[in-house]
Amino acid sequence: MALVLQAYTFAQQYAYSWMHAPSKKTEGALKLGILSSAQINAAAAIHPAETHPDVVLYAIASRDLASAQSEAKKYKIQKAYGSYQALLDDPAVDIVYISTPNNLHFEWASKALSAGKHVLLEKPFTSNATEAASLVQQASQSGTILEEAFHYQFHPAAHAWRDLLDSGKYGTILYTDSIMTASPGVPAGDIRWQYDLSGGSLMDMTYALSFTRYALRSGPPVKVLSATARPGKHDERVDAAMHTTLLFKTSQGDVVQSKIYTDMERQWVGYALPRVWELPSILVETDKAIIFFYNAMMPHLYHYISVTEKATGKTTYKKQYSGGPMWGDKMTTGGKGGANYWSTYRYQLEAFVDKVRGKQPACWVENDESVQQMESIDAIYEKAGLPLRPTSTMAQ
Repeated sequence: MALVLQAYTFAQQYAYSWMHAPSKKTEGALKLGILSSAQINAAAAIHPAETHPDVVLYAIASRDLASAQSEAKKYKIQKAYGSYQALLDDPAVDIVYISTPNNLHFEWASKALSAGKHVLLEKPFTSNATEAASLVQQASQSGTILEEAFHYQFHPAAHAWRDLLDSGKYGTILYTDSIMTASPGVPAGDIRWQYDLSGGSLMDMTYALSFTRYALRSGPPVKVLSATARPGKHDERVDAAMHTTLLFKTSQGDVVQSKIYTDMERQWVGYALPRVWELPSILVETDKAIIFFYNAMMPHLYHYISVTEKATGKTTYKKQYSGGPMWGDKMTTGGKGGANYWSTYRYQLEAFVDKVRGKQPACWVENDESVQQMESIDAIYEKAGLPLRPTSTMAQ
């Protein structure tokens, strides 16, 4: 279902950007450069930039100039480059969004930082924890902004959900269970099936692990109890699916057991019906309740947070599309608390621009969190008996 969800958000963001695009950009607006012509660009960077008055769609680069020119024409981007380096060499570029294949994240984020650009880097952050630690160290030394694009963490729904968990009203967390699948599956030949490009379900569907760590406010697992991969048909080093059970220590010091399931080719029901209802979600059991966040990945499209109290069996529902615990009192370019039509990506861009401008963003994914996410992925692969994704020679 993840691919269908992605297609729907493309359509939604196109419509909203057309209806709500600002008539005029601010003087001195940040010039955005996009590295790659990946399909995700439209939803993740282009349409959010169209509705942000302080961001200009300035340049796009592809290793194929014709592709870059085609995208530039389609989205009214000012410049097109036939190489990533050419874009980074343009002194006018202020901020860079990187959506290259996973194995190139470290290399081009590193080169962008070296060029003095602020970087919004697609997930997974890098190919492994070694690359992640090196990249974060470089960003710290350079004084430039580096942010992993875990866009759901910027949405008011995620904040409302975690606020429920943190409130103490329902007791301590006992157990979590998160899932992200593709049904219909990821097409054969897609880069996500290629080991050398740092593919695999755990890498691509890293959200399921992130939901868990976000709920628990936890670092890497204290122990990986089990990890079983279903290997890809054409390369056994690539996990078509991953089932893992882990122990995490929460910020309060409690140890919680968590299950995570990712699957790039989820079996259809009766081999005939794709599981279109199976959106990326997480269940959290506490002392007093079962709390379920449905469609945690793209809550702007649709979501709900259900709370079923153990003592009564009563279930209540909550939704949050703007405002909430972190955005509620903040004045944004869309008004107080953001706008109901903003996507997760648009909230993310709002925070990213605030950070670049030296303002305090409403929320932020700290670089240490990104390193810990890659450490967690590495630990699961090791337990499953799979090799870690290759490290760039630049990080060795």
